Amino acid sequence: MTDDTAAENASDGISPDTKDWTWVVERSCPECGFDPTAVDPLAVGAAVRATVPVWRAVLARPEVRRRPAPGVWSPLEYGAHVRDVFRVFDERLALMLDADGAEFANWDQDAAAVEGRYEQCDPAVVAEELTEAGEAVAHRFDAVRADQLERVGRRSNGSVFTVRTFGRYFLHDVEHHLSDVRA
Repeated sequence: MTDDTAAENASDGISPDTKDWTWVVERSCPECGFDPTAVDPLAVGAAVRATVPVWRAVLARPEVRRRPAPGVWSPLEYGAHVRDVFRVFDERLALMLDADGAEFANWDQDAAAVEGRYEQCDPAVVAEELTEAGEAVAHRFDAVRADQLERVGRRSNGSVFTVRTFGRYFLHDVEHHLSDVRA
């Protein structure tokens, strides 16, 4: 990336996403077509693994740093976000499996993007880190037993998930962002 491109990306602020996306655990997303009822809660690991090669291909694109419009993340920024989503959801799933009623610390995805300087990341490094984080969270989902599907976790804003709905919510995020980068 040239210094001009980095400066352009850094100066082109992204509006924080303030939507409450928790509804995607119950009904299809009209933006990306994700159907939560099609998610097998015991096959989330396999579904995650299926997205990793697609994300790697996105991160290998020549135009990976280019934002498609002002205020819209580049494919690189989305890839770095998904890498971090893998990490955060792995931690949260571990909490849910360790203690029913787990409470999650707040994660500000927009602050993480700024602090992590997503627009300046090396796409090859992000691809490797995304692969590693994707395998880790997939492995943790693989270990979920049927008798753990109704264990509860709570976000700092009060949203409540079961392991079952948590998997749906998580997969929607990953797949929705593939739609965002047209993969």
